[in-house]
Amino acid sequence: MKKDESFKIGFILKPHGLKGEVSVSLDDTAPEDISEIKTLFLEINQALVPYFIERASASGAKAFIKFEDVDTADEAQQISKCSLFLPKASRPKSTRGEFYSDEVIDFQVVTVEDVVLGKIHEIVDAGPNKLLVLDHQGKEVMIPVNAPFIKSVNKSKKRITVELPEGFLDI
Repeated sequence: MKKDESFKIGFILKPHGLKGEVSVSLDDTAPEDISEIKTLFLEINQALVPYFIERASASGAKAFIKFEDVDTADEAQQISKCSLFLPKASRPKSTRGEFYSDEVIDFQVVTVEDVVLGKIHEIVDAGPNKLLVLDHQGKEVMIPVNAPFIKSVNKSKKRITVELPEGFLDI
């Protein structure tokens, strides 16, 4: 699996116990019921390697996972700090007007007056908020991803329309 065909759901923190189980920190992109997943892809030396799940349980943003063929604390230690990925095809389709962060990279951002502001090159998580990051006239601009600012998302045209308060781009 290629990295651009997948999305990150978290990373392995450390071994949990002596029989190969690991504790995992889950991102907000992780599926709600991690126990339903059969395979996760671990990023090892910049490659995604499939690992089969023997059992998993989660509570909030933390999970405990036992992978097949990882049977000791030493083996669990070897996969600690690895990022966890799932195929993009396995995530639920986003609803109208909503999007996954990785879906909008390179989307064009325009104002309601149809003025082109720039292309999104990154999405930043700022606590509970997300920010669209784009270059506008040589300056980096961050636009909050929430209702007052985002007016429409057109995935087929790769375009997001925003309405910004007067002076927003001058900050």
